[in-house]
Amino acid sequence: MELGVNLVYQGAGELAREAERLGYAIALAPEGYKSDAPSVLGYVAARTERIALASGVMQVPGRTPAMAALTAATLDSLSGGRFRLGLGVSNPDVADGWYGAAFDRPLARTREYVEIVRAALRGGPVRYAGEHYPLPRSGSTQAPLHLFTEPLRADLPVYLAAVGPRNLRLAGEIADGWIGVFTSPERVKAAVDEIAAGRARAGLGMDGFDVLPCLATSFADDPRDAADALRGQYVYLLGIGDPEHNFYCKMAVQLGFAQAVADLHGHLRAGDRAAAAACLPFEFIDATSLVGPVDRVAGRMADYAAAGVTTLGIMVSAAATTLAGRLDIIRQAALALERSDRG
Repeated sequence: MELGVNLVYQGAGELAREAERLGYAIALAPEGYKSDAPSVLGYVAARTERIALASGVMQVPGRTPAMAALTAATLDSLSGGRFRLGLGVSNPDVADGWYGAAFDRPLARTREYVEIVRAALRGGPVRYAGEHYPLPRSGSTQAPLHLFTEPLRADLPVYLAAVGPRNLRLAGEIADGWIGVFTSPERVKAAVDEIAAGRARAGLGMDGFDVLPCLATSFADDPRDAADALRGQYVYLLGIGDPEHNFYCKMAVQLGFAQAVADLHGHLRAGDRAAAAACLPFEFIDATSLVGPVDRVAGRMADYAAAGVTTLGIMVSAAATTLAGRLDIIRQAALALERSDRG
């Protein structure tokens, strides 16, 4: 198992360079309320030499497949072939509120989207008779999608963010890697089983497929103190939109924390974010993150490796607000990996 680092746009270059020095395999740039992924990755590409780069993830509703392919090809060229395209459908409320986009049939949309991206990366004009993304939409062939980026890598890896069983099977079938978040070793094991089923459907095995969950990480002698530093991040993720539509809430319910989700949203509706953060059980945070001293985190890393993780993403922004704090987290995580059983 290798490590990845989840970047934030502040200090992204310094964080990625230190991760590269420490032997991290990949740096991922998220996309959300604060920054887009391509801008951060373009900057980081110029500041690093070896570490792989990935969007973690670019949101499908926010871009046409053609623009995603062009962005991927550009970043891959600028980085010397180090880019991996991470895609995710986001959630219904964000698709609607941010992009004014429909969220019906997300699996079918994702399949078409990835097929168009891969066709564009192979080079040559692209015409696609899709239900959701017909190209050209008018039927005209005067200016079809055609990338002229040099060099153009047809086998540029595509990763999918996925939560539910059908989406995980789709990731196994059409992608080269899975990006997870907010998950326990037990849920990773279940996810790998679904991914393997999708791979089998495509006549493929798991060799070369990257299982990459990203976990909020916090170091402290007392695991409860470490978990407390992550509470704000959990409120943010669980509080996005309607809990009935929020994938993170659904995952928490599946883990047995339905009451915690209900209590959290009750406090948020009352405008009390502090109470929302305080109501989350330590056991919930502990199950879905890396918290505690280095040796305890090392043991947890071993659990994730045994569950089938090939790359473990270290999320630094939840527990630290300064560059110095974030650098300390990735250094301690590297030490924890050294002490863990890599499986």
